[in-house]
Amino acid sequence: MSEAPDYDLVVVGAGGAGLAAAVSAAQAGATVLLVESEQEVGGSTQLSAGLVTAAGTEVQAAVGVKDSPARMYQHYMDLNQWRVLPGPTRMFCEESSSIIEWVTDLGVEIPSQVSHHAHMPGLSRAGVEDVWRGHVPKDQGYGLVQALERARRRLGVDLALGSRVEDIVVRDGQVDGVVIDGVHITAPNVVVASGGFASNPELVARYFPETEVAGDALFVVAAPGSQGDHIRFAETHGLSLFGDGWGLLLVTAEFQRYHHWQSGFPPPSRIHVNTEGRRCMDEDAPYAVSPGILADQGGWVWAVFDERARTTLPEGYADWTPDRITEEVATGAVRRAESLTELADRIDVPATVLEASVARFNDLFEHGHDEDFLRHETLAAKGAGAHLDPIASGPFYAVRMLPAELVCTHTGLQIDVRTRVVDTTGRAVPGLYAAGEAAGGILGERYVGGGNSIAHALVLGRVAGREAASRARQHATDQREATHA
Repeated sequence: MSEAPDYDLVVVGAGGAGLAAAVSAAQAGATVLLVESEQEVGGSTQLSAGLVTAAGTEVQAAVGVKDSPARMYQHYMDLNQWRVLPGPTRMFCEESSSIIEWVTDLGVEIPSQVSHHAHMPGLSRAGVEDVWRGHVPKDQGYGLVQALERARRRLGVDLALGSRVEDIVVRDGQVDGVVIDGVHITAPNVVVASGGFASNPELVARYFPETEVAGDALFVVAAPGSQGDHIRFAETHGLSLFGDGWGLLLVTAEFQRYHHWQSGFPPPSRIHVNTEGRRCMDEDAPYAVSPGILADQGGWVWAVFDERARTTLPEGYADWTPDRITEEVATGAVRRAESLTELADRIDVPATVLEASVARFNDLFEHGHDEDFLRHETLAAKGAGAHLDPIASGPFYAVRMLPAELVCTHTGLQIDVRTRVVDTTGRAVPGLYAAGEAAGGILGERYVGGGNSIAHALVLGRVAGREAASRARQHATDQREATHA
C-alpha cells in the first residue's frame, strides 16, 4: 500500500504568485507547504506599487469604463505582435476579470474611483492599455501581500522560511515532491513560483542581453530571492523555457539608483533629444514602450532642462533633487553649460538642431498641445497640465536617459492553459505547475502596463493552486481505489 504524501501541494516561493497558489489550493481543501528562500514572504510583489491589470471588473464599471477580457486579449496580443502564447494569454485575460473580486474578498481595498498615479488607490491608466485597467490597491504591493499572508495563516498553510528547494522530484514521469536540505518532502503536485532571475547577473547576461546597453548604470529593484531557480529546474528535468530575451527595463537617468518612488521624478519641463539633437519622443511615454523607442535612437537619449527646472525639483528624494543634480555635474554624469550652444558642444550634438528642438518644444507647451508626440495626452492621464514652463533659463543641463532599471524578467517555464509546465517534448508534466515570473508564455517583449506582472502572478498563482487541488483530490481518490482493489 502506498503511503500518503506529506502534502497535497508544495509551492516554491512565497511572493505574490506563491501566496496566491497556496491560498487558492487551501481554499479548495488541499494541504499545502509554502517554501521561501528568504526570511520573509512577499518577494518582488511586496516591493511593487501593487497595481493589478484586469478587464471587465466591477471597479471599471463603477467609473464608467467599458471593457471585457476579449478586448484585453486582443490588445495584449497585438501589442506583443502575437509572439506570446495565445491559449495561456487568453486564459490570463479571462481569469483577470475575477481576480479583483478574489483579492478584495481577502481584504484588499481597491476603491471605485479614478487614480492618476500608481500610489493613489483606484483605477489608473498604467501603461499603453486601450482602456484603463490598472487597479491600484490601498497600501500597494505590501497591502496585497499582507492580505494573502493573513489568508495563508487562517487556512493553515504551512510555511518554511529561509529554505531553498534544491530540486523537484519526478518519478515515473510525474511529480513526487521536492528536496529541501537533502530531505524529500513528498507531494503529488508542485507549483514553481520562485520569481524571476533579475538578481542573478549571470542569468541576466544569458537570457536578457538587452540590459547590456545600460552598462554600469544598470540597477535591480527585484527581490534578492529572484535568482532563477526555475532555470535550474528546467535544465535538470528537460523543461521547456519561453520568453528568451524578454523582460522589463525602465528608462532612468544615468545617475539614478532607486525606483522612481524613492529616487524622485525628472522635471516636467524637459526635452528628450537623440544624438543628433532632435526631439524624438514623448518624454512621459509609458515604460511599456519607452525602451523600444530608445533602441531606435541607439539605446539612449539626452534629457535637457534648465535652471528653473532644477531649482523647482522637490526635496526629500534620493536622486532627483536640486542638490543632487549639482553633485552629479561634478561627477560628469550631468552636463552643465551657460547656454544651449555650449551645452550642445558638451553633449556633442549640432547646436542649431538642439536650439531649434528646444524652441519648438517651448512653443508647443506654451499652447499646451504637443502635436508632434501628443505628450499633452500623457500628462492629462496623470492629472497634470500641459502648459509647461519654457526651457529658457540658463544654465542648462543634460543627462543621459537609459533603460537601466531592471524590474522583472520574462523567461520562464513554458505553461499551458492550465498553468501546467511543458517539457521539451511538448508534454505537460503531471503535477508540475508554474506561476509568476517563473512561468513563461504570457509576459512578452512588450510590457502591457503597470500591473501586468502583478496580475500575472496573482492570476496564474490562483489558477495553479486550483488545478493542483483538483489533481490532489483525484490523486487521493485513485489511492483509495487502489487500496480497496
